[in-house]
Amino acid sequence: MAFLDSHFMLRTKTAERLFYEDAQAMPIIDYHCHLQPRIMAENYQFKNAYDLFLGGDHYKWRQMRTAGVDEAFITGDRDDYEKWEKWAATLPLLIGNPLYHWTHLELARYFDVNEPLTLANCREVWDHCNKLLATDDFRAQSLIRRSNVEVICTTDDPIDDLRYHEELSHFPTKILPTFRPDKAVEIGKETFVPYMESCGVSSYDALLRFLSERIAFFHAHGCRLSDHALETVPYAEGDPRAVFEKKMAGGALTEHETDLFRTAVLRHCAAEYTKLGWTMQLHLGALRNNNSRMYRALGPDTGFDSIADLPIAAMLSRFMDSLDVENNLPKTILYTLNPKDNYVLGTMLGNFQGGGIMGKIQFGSGWWFNDQRDGMEAQMRALANLGMLSAFVGMLTDSRSFVSYPRHEYFRRIFCNLIGEWVENGEYPDDRETLSRIVRGVCCENARRYFGF
Repeated sequence: MAFLDSHFMLRTKTAERLFYEDAQAMPIIDYHCHLQPRIMAENYQFKNAYDLFLGGDHYKWRQMRTAGVDEAFITGDRDDYEKWEKWAATLPLLIGNPLYHWTHLELARYFDVNEPLTLANCREVWDHCNKLLATDDFRAQSLIRRSNVEVICTTDDPIDDLRYHEELSHFPTKILPTFRPDKAVEIGKETFVPYMESCGVSSYDALLRFLSERIAFFHAHGCRLSDHALETVPYAEGDPRAVFEKKMAGGALTEHETDLFRTAVLRHCAAEYTKLGWTMQLHLGALRNNNSRMYRALGPDTGFDSIADLPIAAMLSRFMDSLDVENNLPKTILYTLNPKDNYVLGTMLGNFQGGGIMGKIQFGSGWWFNDQRDGMEAQMRALANLGMLSAFVGMLTDSRSFVSYPRHEYFRRIFCNLIGEWVENGEYPDDRETLSRIVRGVCCENARRYFGF
């Protein structure tokens, strides 16, 4: 079997049939990513292969550091080609790492480069990619068009004016905002007071009004999802107004005070989401900015995050129940960065399903460090064992890269292979109509229906 051939990740005839007949051609609904709306609206032309493949990609930066590459060749001031060369020297060492597959899928699907990238051919590949990147066919909007993307949901701060989304309103792919109010929720962080000041918020009641107004503004611009990054879901009772006033006056908060404020603000937001039919995404379990020296030098999202290891079940249950008893629990997607919690989330879903919505509470796809074959399969096996895999809303990129869409192909191959394994092991009948419906649903149609796009 040749590297990255038509059988890639597909180990059975059933898997191949499901992928090529049902999954491959389905449009992509990328309901959570970090693409910049400005770059899309301005139809950015990438300067070179480094700019496209490595600019801002902390997944790759992390592995280059592991390979002993000096920071000057990663985020420093060295020439872009020298940085590309260092990546080409690192890549062959990444056997078993999804970056090896992703990089070569990107090169193959967009640039027709079908040989492994190495130090020996990196100049040739660099020149080939750069020649194409100089054309209009490889600008930001063209890359989206050729990727068969139906919807892109960006990740946006509540104070964003969404003007780039307005500029993109006639673009064939829907470019929609996602409401990400972390800076207004995380009162324990040093960014909270400056953020309140920048929003013109001076009281707790004013904060709630601000959030409600911004949610309505986002809704008018097509937003249908929120997103919250939480190490753990909080749940505590108390007086959030007093906590807000203490923080704004320069006081030090206890853990209980922080949690009761976060609980209150999240509950307020969730009630607003429910009124509008939005979906709430909760990303749980990231331990961010572990290296304080590099955080001070480079800032967040530069490759120094890892998996947290905290209990999540009890507080998550209480939080969701507090919303449910008031009929304020919106459609919700739960993601975990720690695979130890796969079965926690897989069972939590069933506690709060209902309302006539298929799969109202979702177990989100393998996220970040779990965005690889083993992680995806573990998430899907847990969901299948404990819930309804056929109701799953499927894959997203969670990416800053305009050539990350082959990750959907990667997911679809893995998903079809898993289904094919069950069929050929005699664990599910070879019912072609039902299998086709399941595969098409998970690859696209479930998400389209669930989010109302």
